[in-house]
Parts: sequence; C-alpha cells; structure tokens
Amino acid sequence: MAHRLSENERRTVELIRRRDEGGMDALLKFFAPLIRYVAEPIAGEAEAEDCLQETALRVWERIEAFDERKGSFKVWLTAIARNAALDRARRRKREEAGEADESIPDTAPTADELLIKKERRQALMKALESLHAWERELFYRKYYYMQPTAQIAAELGMTERAVEGRLYRIKKKLAGLISE
Repeated sequence: MAHRLSENERRTVELIRRRDEGGMDALLKFFAPLIRYVAEPIAGEAEAEDCLQETALRVWERIEAFDERKGSFKVWLTAIARNAALDRARRRKREEAGEADESIPDTAPTADELLIKKERRQALMKALESLHAWERELFYRKYYYMQPTAQIAAELGMTERAVEGRLYRIKKKLAGLISE
C-alpha cells in the first residue's frame, strides 16, 4: 500500500532523487523542526543542529532506499534522525569514557543471541500492531524517540503521573501479548 505524500514531501523527494540542491533546501525548510524534535531528547540540545546536518546528509545519500509503498516519508525521515541522534549520543559517551581498555573482553553478540534478539523484536512488533493507535504513539514517543515524560505530558495535556500510569499499563499489556 503506497502512502500518499504531501506536496512538500513529494517535491523534496523528487528534487533529492534528481540530485538537485533545491531538495536539500526543501528538506531543511520543511522538515528541520521535525528532525530537531526527534534528535534533541536523544542527543541533547547542544548536538541537535549537528544531528540535523547529519540526517540531511544521510537522506541525500540514501534517498533511493525510500519507498513510499513501505511507509511514509516522515516515518522514514524520523527513523534516520533518531539513528543519527543515537549514533551521536553513543560517540559522546565513548569519548567521555576515554579509549576502550584493551583488557575488556569483546561483547559482540553470538549468532544465537542475534537470532533471539530478532525473534523478540518480531514478537514486539506484532504485539505493538495490536495496540490502539494512541497506545502505540505513547509507547513510541517514550521508548523509541526517548522523549521525556514531562514533554509527552505537556504536549498531550496530561499530568506526568497519568503518562507514567498509561505507559505502565501499556507495558503490562505488551508483556501479556508477547507471552501468549
């Protein structure tokens, strides 16, 4: 099922695919606030602008991977922004911790661990699909986009305690769905 792109999305994608620099201008003009909104809670306010630039570069380099039959442009874009912010946050943590100690054993996952992780991810995705749209949105905002509870509460017109209570019930519901 193809997702209908807005005029701004369609034009931006088209320009970037043609390697027209106007596409980058359009991306920054129309989508910079969304990218900053996603990146800031993860990477921090000081690094949000760098995440914006990194996201724009990744979109430019990977535009051919965008397929509107698989999802909307905004979802694709926010996933790229989230990953750029996570990469930046990880880099910052490594830099703060200093160089890795050579005596620390390798913690790369084994093939079995990777398979188990994949199966768990598939079970979670299936369980998330069975939630109401508002429950899914709340879950994604907190655990995928890593937004602070205070921000979610303020934007949804709820108290922090109400958000925490709903998240608790959603997690409990997901645990039940996954264990079935």
